[in-house]
Amino acid sequence: MSFLSTLFGKKEVTTGNITILNKNEYATQIITNNIKPIDVRTALEYGGGHIKNAINVDFFNTGNFEKYFEKLNKEKAVYVYCRSGARSQKAARKLLKMGFEQVYDLRGGYSAWK
Repeated sequence: MSFLSTLFGKKEVTTGNITILNKNEYATQIITNNIKPIDVRTALEYGGGHIKNAINVDFFNTGNFEKYFEKLNKEKAVYVYCRSGARSQKAARKLLKMGFEQVYDLRGGYSAWK
């Protein structure tokens, strides 16, 4: 699907309730909707650079990760990203299992953002 999307220029790919957005779409949505994206990298990675106004919730710190998201409204969309996109996909799937209805992920992660 990803190869076909690239080939035919489709920018947005939806997998279940996880929507993968390219850098421009992601930026537009977080700016337009005044959203604070969730950086699921470690604190050290976050400290090395992050998207403006992003909140750091380390995916590998399972207890804190779940505790943070349990407090949020599961009907509101969540925007996540990591370094390259793999970890945020795992985080997105976990959020769906926790009951979130819509999760947006940044294609290519922070590496694509820079």
